[in-house]
Formats: sequence, structure tokens, C-alpha cells
Amino acid sequence: MLSFSIGGTFLLGFVMNEQKTKLSDQALLVAKTVSQLPEIKTYIASENYYDAVQHINPVVEEIRDINGAKYIVVLDMQRRKYSHPNSQELGRISQSGDLNAAFSEHYYTSIARGEHGNMVRAFVPIMNHEGQQIGVTVVGYSVLTVVELLQTMQTELMVTVLLSLLFSVWGARTLGLHMKKQMFGLEPHEIAKMYVERTETFNAMHEGIIAIDNDLTITIFNEKACDILGVYEKPSTLIGQKIFHVLPDTRLPEILELDQPLFNRELYINNHSIMSNRIPIQVNGETVGAVAMFKDRTEVKKLAEELTGVRAFVQALRVQTHEHKNKLHTIAGLLQLGHHEQALSYLTQVKEEHDEITNFLNERIKNENISGLLLSKISYAKEQGIRLEIDRESRFTSFPANLDHHDFVILFGNLIENAFDALKDVQVEEKVIHVSVDEDDDVLAILVTDNGVGMTEEVKQHIFDNGYSTKEKNYRGIGLFLIKEIVEKGQGDIEVISEPNKGTSFLITFYYS
Repeated sequence: MLSFSIGGTFLLGFVMNEQKTKLSDQALLVAKTVSQLPEIKTYIASENYYDAVQHINPVVEEIRDINGAKYIVVLDMQRRKYSHPNSQELGRISQSGDLNAAFSEHYYTSIARGEHGNMVRAFVPIMNHEGQQIGVTVVGYSVLTVVELLQTMQTELMVTVLLSLLFSVWGARTLGLHMKKQMFGLEPHEIAKMYVERTETFNAMHEGIIAIDNDLTITIFNEKACDILGVYEKPSTLIGQKIFHVLPDTRLPEILELDQPLFNRELYINNHSIMSNRIPIQVNGETVGAVAMFKDRTEVKKLAEELTGVRAFVQALRVQTHEHKNKLHTIAGLLQLGHHEQALSYLTQVKEEHDEITNFLNERIKNENISGLLLSKISYAKEQGIRLEIDRESRFTSFPANLDHHDFVILFGNLIENAFDALKDVQVEEKVIHVSVDEDDDVLAILVTDNGVGMTEEVKQHIFDNGYSTKEKNYRGIGLFLIKEIVEKGQGDIEVISEPNKGTSFLITFYYS
């Protein structure tokens, strides 16, 4: 009965609001109709007031009877009444304060309490053919009170109450039988003992364990899972919560969709890299939930990323050493040939080019790992006869959420290496790679474009698959897969535009907010 009373209160409030909205729309429509009548416009502008009343009031009263309005009042600019259900009101001046806006060519409705109770009123200005206001039409409708509204719904209320009581009794009995069946005949203290034993068993395990049901509600969350994933709440407080509220980036619910186990998969959850086995829970052949067992691989992952970064910088040093040797050979040759001015000019040019790109990277790219990588790629591109351009409007100051310099070294390194591969066998007048990093308060956009061989639509559909590559070499097909994982980890978007023999563009967008 309490639930019914609360529901009924909200329902009555909704019905009352709907009634007011409906009456407001109807009043405004009737007021507009009256204001547009030619005879109203003609006679309200007439100098003979009594003649105007004789023609306007009957027409307006007929419209009022047809539409069921409480009153329809037509006023001129001096607020004299030309129509009213009470003939004694005709010719009087209206003192209503709600009229002020209407005499300034405003259309509106209001709800006010008058001698007939709550009224919904619509105010519409009357305009002549020259677009000048000559009066106002006011239409009022009575709003039913709560008691009057209940009286109109008396039969429906009786039926609703009886049906509610009937289904409440039936529901209570059904629920009791269902609970008895679900408890397998066990006593409450026996169920409590089994629950405590199960919880302590899971907490004693060295692996993290999380289980959910079909509604994505957590049923198991042991202490090791909290330690691995950095969840600083007690496991007991997590039971019953939705998994997305505790771990927004978890991949556990996908097992419910796939209905198949996934073993030895590396995931990035809550800033932790884990090795996970995820298995559906089945009872009598029906999937009722999913369980994940996992170990932390964050430290191992960081070490691998450090080694990847070291390898990239070793390659950068090798490229720079080779480039400087070539430049020294050029200068030595010019000096031996006696071209001292040319040697000095060449040396000056090399220094200016180096200073320009170094200063640009230091000023615009606020991370030495990324700027060092880009500098090494520029040197390597020169060796390969490729012009690597970095947009001078580029700017980078901070990393998106969940990402760091390890991720961006992998990101830029693989994108540019793919561009190098695309330009190896292409025959163009000038091989060009363009890199742009555009950052503002909300968005970080990375664009890498080349004029290489491009890709067909078939290739584009598989480029992010792990191990997929058009090159017949070992360790291929990993770079773009890693890029996709990094973009997903940073909750960004990646767009690929490519056309055979015309080049490829990779646009990656991250959002700071």
C-alpha cells in the first residue's frame, strides 16, 4: 500500500502536469484563432465601441462554447473588454498585471488562481493588417483540482487497488516458494558458513579472481585482485556492485557475449598490465556468468618497454654516427680539393639545419624521448633518400590518460617505420613523409602521411590484426597491432586513409577531457 501510495502521488502529479500542458496548448490555440478573425480586427478598430461589442461578443462566446473555455476576453489597447461571459464586465477596464507583456506583442501562457480556482490562461496580441497591435485576446481554462481529478478516475482507481492487492498476495506467496527452492533446503546459518569458507578460500589464492553474473554484478572479488589492480576498497564492499563501476576498462563482460573461454590474454586494466584467463560460468548448460583469473605483468611489461626504447635509441645513435661520418668525409674531400669556402659554407649549412631542427624539437616537443626519436628518424630518412617533414606548428606538452613516453615511442616509431617501408619500392620523384602533432586543451591529434605504395581496401581491413603483414619476413605484423592497443588504452580514435600508389595517412586522436 505504501508503494501504491507513492506511485499514485507521482502519477497524479504527472497527470496534473499533463492536464496543465494540454490546457495551455489549447488555450493558446483558441486565443490565436480569435485574434486572427477578420471581424475581430475590424470592429476592435472601430470608433463605435457599443456597435463593436454587439458584433464581437456573440462570435467570441460561440467559440468559447465550442471549445469549452471558461472565458474568452477581447481587449483593446485601452484594456476595455469587448467580450466576456459575464455581460456586466463588458466595457470595464482590466486591471490584471499579467497583461503587460501581451500589450508588447508577446505570446505566452500562465497559471494563476482566480475566483474560479486555478486557471490556465493564454495571452495573444491582436495585430491589424499593417502589423500594428490593436488589442489582446485572453483565453482561460479551469484546472481540475486533485479531488476533481480523482472523482473522474474513480472506477480506474478501484480496479487498480483491487488488482494491486491481488497480485501482491500472489507475488508474496510465489516469492516465498521460490526462495525455499533456491536455498536447497539449507538453514540460514549453514549458508552463511559456506559463504565465509568460500570467501576465505579465494582470498588465500595467489592469483587475482573476479567473477560476475549475467547482470554484470560482481559476485567474487578477492584480496589479490584488489592488490594487482590498485583497488583500495575492501573486497566485501565490492560484492554486488556493477563491474563497470569498479573497473571501467575491464574486458570481462565480453566473455558473456562470446560464450567461449579466452586463455593467456594480456590486458591493460586500471593502469596495470595483466595476463588473464577468462572463462564463462555454466550451470546446466546455460551461461550464468564469467570468471577471470589473472596475474600482474606490469613490471615485466615496463622492462620490455624500456628495452624497446633502448633499442630505438641505439639505432638512433648508429644512424647519427653514420650521418656524421658522411658529413666529415664531404668536408674532408672539399678541403683536399682546395674548396675551402665551399667546405665552410657546407659546414655552416649543416650546423644551421641541425640547430634549427634541434631547437624546434626542444621548444615544441616537451619530451626528450619523443624528440630524440623524431631526430633519429629524420637522420635515417636522409640516409634512405626520404624527406621527413615535421610540421613546424606541431606542439606536444602532456600525455593522454593511461599513456606515457613508452607508448608514444612505440606509436611514433611504428608509424614512421611503416611509412619507410611504404616508400622502399615506390618510384616517385620525391619520397616524402609528413608528421604533424596538433594539441589543444581538449584534443591531441597525430598525423603521419606518406606518398608510398598505399593499400587496397582488403589490406586496410586486416592491418591491425596481430601478425598480419604483406611482407614475408619474421616479426612482421606487430607494429600496427601495438598501435591499436595503445590507442584503445588511451581511449582514442584511429583513422586510416589510403589509396594504392597514392600514399597512406594515419590520423590518431586522443581526448584529454
